[in-house]
Amino acid sequence: MSTIAAAVALGAASLVVPATAHAAEAPADTPPTTGPCAYTPLADQTYSTWVGLPQDPAHTPDRSTAKATLETTQGDIPIVLERAKAPCTVQNFSFLQHRGYFDGTTCHRLTAYQTPPSALSVLQCGDPLGTGWGDPGYAFKDELTSAQALPNWPGTTDGSRKVYSRGTLAMANGGPDTNGSQFFLVYEDSRLRPDYTVFGHVTEEGMRTLDKLAAGGIDPGAEGTPQDGTPVLTTTIERAKSGR
Repeated sequence: MSTIAAAVALGAASLVVPATAHAAEAPADTPPTTGPCAYTPLADQTYSTWVGLPQDPAHTPDRSTAKATLETTQGDIPIVLERAKAPCTVQNFSFLQHRGYFDGTTCHRLTAYQTPPSALSVLQCGDPLGTGWGDPGYAFKDELTSAQALPNWPGTTDGSRKVYSRGTLAMANGGPDTNGSQFFLVYEDSRLRPDYTVFGHVTEEGMRTLDKLAAGGIDPGAEGTPQDGTPVLTTTIERAKSGR
């Protein structure tokens, strides 16, 4: 596993899916959806696992919350999806969840950067390949209003670094408007640019599972580091289901 190839390309405090890591197989000439979310098939689908495109109604549901549970081999991680923060992202996550996209996938990345000014403590999941390269064969736009509203990281006054606080649920990406299926769960306050869509939070029960995973440590593998690799406690999402 390469630290960069598996997930990140902008340094320690960053969560980026490699921009070239796209692609199998949407039907030829599949058009983007015509609603406000504009889920758009990727031109290169070398690393994709295609299950179709989400529905994209004229009005994306943007009120209330939805509950989901990631049933993993290390314990349950209940999460709350917040439509008001990122309606297209929640719609996308729910679509993939109901299609069983996350079932049987392994959370491929655990970080523990704690040397100032870096701070990144997350578990990253959502890649069916388990490598950091996988995607659903389409991408959709960022929804960054909530990220931009996060408090500034201490000592940062220009808004360029934000506090993604413990319990935050957000999307990994490969640059602007490249969201797909990969997401991350924050187990300690993390210092990040406001470039990652926040779309929910982890419950207290889920945080206990995340703390267990973090305490289990990081396996750097051949190309990682003691601060960035795979969880020693292998974490496979056996099922992502609604409710809890």
